[in-house]
Amino acid sequence: MASVLIMLYSTLGNVFCGWACPQNTLSTWADDITRKHLGKSAVIDWNHEKNAKVASARDTKKNWLQLSIKLLLMSMLAALIPLLYFYPPGAIWSFVTFQEDNRLGGSLHWIYTVFTFIVLVNLAVVRHFVCRYMCVYRMWQFLFRTRDTLHVAYDKSRDEDCAKCNFCVTTCSVEVDPRKTSTFDSCINCGECITACDSLQENKGKKGLLKFKFGPRRNKEGKIETNLISAKERLAWVFPAFVLGAGLFVWGLVAYNPYHAAVYRGDGSQGKGIDNYRISMANKMYHPGELTVSVEGIPSTAYELDEDHVAFATSGRDEINLQIIENALGLGLHSFVVHVNSLDGWQSSFQILHISE
Repeated sequence: MASVLIMLYSTLGNVFCGWACPQNTLSTWADDITRKHLGKSAVIDWNHEKNAKVASARDTKKNWLQLSIKLLLMSMLAALIPLLYFYPPGAIWSFVTFQEDNRLGGSLHWIYTVFTFIVLVNLAVVRHFVCRYMCVYRMWQFLFRTRDTLHVAYDKSRDEDCAKCNFCVTTCSVEVDPRKTSTFDSCINCGECITACDSLQENKGKKGLLKFKFGPRRNKEGKIETNLISAKERLAWVFPAFVLGAGLFVWGLVAYNPYHAAVYRGDGSQGKGIDNYRISMANKMYHPGELTVSVEGIPSTAYELDEDHVAFATSGRDEINLQIIENALGLGLHSFVVHVNSLDGWQSSFQILHISE
């Protein structure tokens, strides 16, 4: 999995941020409904770079109220997601539908209110500034860039078609000039600038000036602008690691033990020999299972088992006690084997060396 992520970052760059990131997805949705209710220039502009403003024809209480309600409802929906880390879906449904449920904590409504407030502030005030200034994951992806990483390329030979046009810049959510991208910038490869340029140039019967491109960036003299490693060179050492990891994964699936058993010494009085053992068994699969226990090597009159089988309704762990009857064994060292078997053919054995005093 790590190898696949490295190759993803090396070839497609920050494409996760532009196409799959929940933060950017919600931020883009919030931008869209803000423009719908308050006008196309109504965007968050902390740095005063976009001349953001509310359209006078849409600056009404009704539009502000509709926008606020939509942001609040989305915040309330998104705030349920963190609760699923602590509660099963059934309990969350009881919470949403105001049903009594013993699984719910008494302070859950306060926790939910805090989550809702955090998401609402994010949607109403922060949005894409998380990506620009706060997101560590975006910076992490920079570490794996190569000279061949996907980027937005600008056709410099058609500068006259781009004169006095700033449409691609105004559509960029992270405020990057796509005509001047560098190896390390805030671009998230979302493609909004390419779509904007294409839509504008199509009205003139021409192709857009921007496009996605693999390969190194070159300056006006045609020289490569960066001396980073190529994607092919990185693949040369990542691919063997991927093959090794995939092979270990397949081997793990084939050799996986659905059950586990172990025998260890039980509690004993200080200064006295051990005559009590614990047989620990576990079902590691999410389906019913039954394990049987038997002892070989000593007479049946020399030991007592609490029970000789354990039934599991699903995955879980259980223990049974094995008591050695000292009077039934002679003095010295005795060897015996504990066998644990399942109904579907799995088996395990443990040899025990017991000292009878």
